[in-house]
Amino acid sequence: MKNDLFDGLKGKIAGKNLKIVFPEGIEPRIIGAAYRLQAEQLLTPILLGNVEEISATLRSRGLQSSLFTIIDPANYDRFDEMVESFVARRNGKVTAEAARETLLDVNYFGTMLVYMGIADGLVSGAIHSTADTVRPALQIIKTKPGISRTSGAFLMVRAYGQEKYVFSDCAINIDPTAQELAEIAIDSADTARLFDIEPRVAMLSFSTNGSGASDDVTKVVEATKLAKELRPDLALDGEMQFDAAFVPEVGRLKFPDSKVAGNASVFVFPDLQSGNIGYKIAQRLGNFEAIGPILQGLNKPVSDLSRGSNEEDVYKLSIITAAQALM
Repeated sequence: MKNDLFDGLKGKIAGKNLKIVFPEGIEPRIIGAAYRLQAEQLLTPILLGNVEEISATLRSRGLQSSLFTIIDPANYDRFDEMVESFVARRNGKVTAEAARETLLDVNYFGTMLVYMGIADGLVSGAIHSTADTVRPALQIIKTKPGISRTSGAFLMVRAYGQEKYVFSDCAINIDPTAQELAEIAIDSADTARLFDIEPRVAMLSFSTNGSGASDDVTKVVEATKLAKELRPDLALDGEMQFDAAFVPEVGRLKFPDSKVAGNASVFVFPDLQSGNIGYKIAQRLGNFEAIGPILQGLNKPVSDLSRGSNEEDVYKLSIITAAQALM
């Protein structure tokens, strides 16, 4: 069953008292997903926005506002403490006056709730751009030690959840350097484990094991070397073409010495253009469900919804975000 994947994640987060903040608290898709998450006792949603407006929307859907934690950034009793913490985190790059104005933005406010430990993760993007969601995370949450950039992975699921892979980076970095590509590969392996996927990482290229030559190939070769040095425990190899990474017979023919070729579960694309095209081809022609983007590399989980997402997408990404908080 397709739901087996999320049943496993639900089992991980249930009873952990995790709190996820939703900056777009007035949005009906958010409210619907938050109600389901609360009703199933998977996590505690925190809705941001005007309390009266959100309460009215809840009542219009037959829901009691008492079931939810609702915070209005303009009337938050710990706002002064948040301002002080934000100024310190920004290393004096903003004044207290500017911080007060910035923190009235629901995405900045919500990200600070995560940073201060009041919430365990954040889900936004239903009515905001990726930049609106990611920028506060990069300024406040920041990336993990040894990781210079965040990246965006997609969980690709087919055949009722029996077939699942990680594609990365398909959302953030336009043309990552070799170092950044190595970091993306390592982060993607960790993301795979979140979904009980044994990571076998293929560094993708138009070349397999030296069959082609160009600066683009050299970048992937260097990234592979760096990733192996950083994480020698990982099953990771490259450079290789997609068919060599995916098809066992082709892998044995083109890259016979590789333990990853023909058996990869994590596919790292050399740039955003190829990654974005690749996951959408798999989605539209291969009938894969593309779940994400799942933001990787941050100290605490922040997730970016597509503005075309539906309530089910919000529900699923919230479960993933909560599971990331336990990593």
